[in-house]
Amino acid sequence: MPTLQEMIHSLEEGAGARTLKWVGFVFAFLVLAVGYDLRAFKNFSNPDAMDAAQVARNVAEGKGFITQFIRPVSLYLVGQKTGAASLTNAHPDLANAPAYPAVLAGAMRVLPFDFKFPVEEQFRTWQPEHLIAWVNQAFFLLTVLLAWRLARRLFDPTVAWLSAAVLLGADLLWRFSMSGLSTMLALALLMLVANLLAAAERGSREDDWGAARLYFTALLAGALMGALGLTRYALGCLVLPVMLYFNLFFAPRSLSLGFAALLGFAAVMAPWLMRNHEVSGRLFGVASLALHQTTDRFPGDRIERLLDPENKFTHEDLRQVSLDEHWAKLGENLPGILQNDLPRLGGSWVAAFFLAGLLVPFRNPALGRLRVFVLLSLGVLIVMQAVAKTHATALAPDVNSENLLVVLAPLVFIFGTGLFVLLMDQLELPPFGARGTVIGLFLLVACAPMLFALGGTPRSPMVYPPYHPQVIHERAGWLGERELMMSDLPWAVAWYGRRDCVWLPSNVGEGFATVHRVRPVAGIYLTALTLDQKLISGLLQGDDPAWGEFAANAIVKREIPDGFPLKHAFAEGFPYQLFLSDRERWKPAAK
Repeated sequence: MPTLQEMIHSLEEGAGARTLKWVGFVFAFLVLAVGYDLRAFKNFSNPDAMDAAQVARNVAEGKGFITQFIRPVSLYLVGQKTGAASLTNAHPDLANAPAYPAVLAGAMRVLPFDFKFPVEEQFRTWQPEHLIAWVNQAFFLLTVLLAWRLARRLFDPTVAWLSAAVLLGADLLWRFSMSGLSTMLALALLMLVANLLAAAERGSREDDWGAARLYFTALLAGALMGALGLTRYALGCLVLPVMLYFNLFFAPRSLSLGFAALLGFAAVMAPWLMRNHEVSGRLFGVASLALHQTTDRFPGDRIERLLDPENKFTHEDLRQVSLDEHWAKLGENLPGILQNDLPRLGGSWVAAFFLAGLLVPFRNPALGRLRVFVLLSLGVLIVMQAVAKTHATALAPDVNSENLLVVLAPLVFIFGTGLFVLLMDQLELPPFGARGTVIGLFLLVACAPMLFALGGTPRSPMVYPPYHPQVIHERAGWLGERELMMSDLPWAVAWYGRRDCVWLPSNVGEGFATVHRVRPVAGIYLTALTLDQKLISGLLQGDDPAWGEFAANAIVKREIPDGFPLKHAFAEGFPYQLFLSDRERWKPAAK
């Protein structure tokens, strides 16, 4: 039995001190998470978050990877491959990478998710979205711990704790943790890969690792990159920097180790890609069309709402998108990324220390080599973010699934904090308290946006217009479980309303009629996304003039086109809400 003196020594310097330090750190994270959620939590406002969540719920209920958010182009792809429109049966999900919905589905089976809506009390937030935020914040905590471990291995404990503090103080990362997006899972996976690469480099350089261990690590790193690619397809491109890292720094086994990483990546990715190809004829399903979106031929979200994107008799022919159009898209998006996204990477000016540190050579070869990996990853992600940009970026400029650079924030913060400590050590500071003051000021400035978010006036937790979860749930409830709705926010109808919902086809007449013939549309739900626009430039001359004219006639002339089957309108909440149906379903006798 340890003596009192030994127990005191353990609490002051030994394992007890380390345990207390980590308990305090985790407790501080939990307090910060609760405080941030209470002050800044909002319901989901990103379509990709609601889309992934409703797919996860289907998986958790044993229905498989099916979706109630039905894109017209997805109907086309499935129809071309299988010969069936896939409207009468469950529609396969072809838009989401499967890893994040699978993780959420597991959480939905374990945690006490309650998908019921309050009937009478005033709605503020929805419990399932809180639980999804907590799942993502658990991944955020794992990311911080992995960053601490990597920084301690590469630098020293001071840099490790400062890097962890900067990550915890990054307001943008906290916003991502509450958004419902897969970003936190991606951050954790990439930090696992970075730790593996750093450990393998050290083991190879110091001849501590045998060949078998190196090949296993390369396979594991590749498999984790495959999991990252199945979290967000665009991030799969990071397997190239991983392969180059092995090729550059692991002689004489460089080529074979790089191939082992590629083999691990392919083993994880291939089964799901083959599933997509079997269902839709495309390895990445609907996501493969992101390269063609926001080009001159397919502006905005038009390509996803086309029932026939390969119509050779129209200008909108997917097969006619040329390389010049892709180059034009790259040239249009690249300057904004270099001028805005790169300097503000991770939402913190600590990224500026990383960029400045590129001029500083490191004596430790592990630091220089991992920095090469970060630079290679930055280059690949900048190009990918530019060419894969879609309309989703405009809906949420910072917190969206197309912000790929943010996954490198932990690595960038580690190197930026390392340079700060290096520069601070070169200063001749007064002996008493000056070092702590400098570090405190550094953290205060780095964490200022989050401090303002915590200390500011609480705002409404709902992003309305257009998203009022309780109202969307009520409108969807006017339809039976097997009836079909059409809307300009089908992702929200699927998540909040649990109804099959087709995105408004680009052509209001032919598109609606085509869907209606296969499966009758019982209701059309229009919101501020369509209604709250300028009459001329937004509705009549915007990216979608057909539905704009339809909405304008409904608003201004209060009339529906002749022959249109949905003649009854419910306009409570107008101009932010308009519901059209075949009968007055909102009246008790009509249900």
